[in-house]
Amino acid sequence: MDVLINVFVALHIIGIAALLGGFLTQMKAMGAGAARFSPAMLHGALTMLVTGVALVGLNQADDQSVNNLKIGIKLGILVVILALVYVKRDEERVDKGIFAAVGGLTMANIFIATLWT
Repeated sequence: MDVLINVFVALHIIGIAALLGGFLTQMKAMGAGAARFSPAMLHGALTMLVTGVALVGLNQADDQSVNNLKIGIKLGILVVILALVYVKRDEERVDKGIFAAVGGLTMANIFIATLWT
């Protein structure tokens, strides 16, 4: 079970890398007002959602404790990110505020995951 959990953790990290990487590569374009959500950002957020739900289920099946409050907050943030990216995915230019919000929420999710023990 530990190997399976670690595989899903790795996939979860790949998802966050796609989402954050898509944001970071568009930072210069965001300053010029030409940023847009890349398909990698949408796929990264979806990967995070699927692997995150799987990780909760696998950890509970393995009788490990799960902090439901932490998971609920992270899920709420991810749903907001996913909604923003999904709704604006086809637009040629995304408002700076919305694009920055996705980046900030992504970083908040990372900090919650790593600092909340």
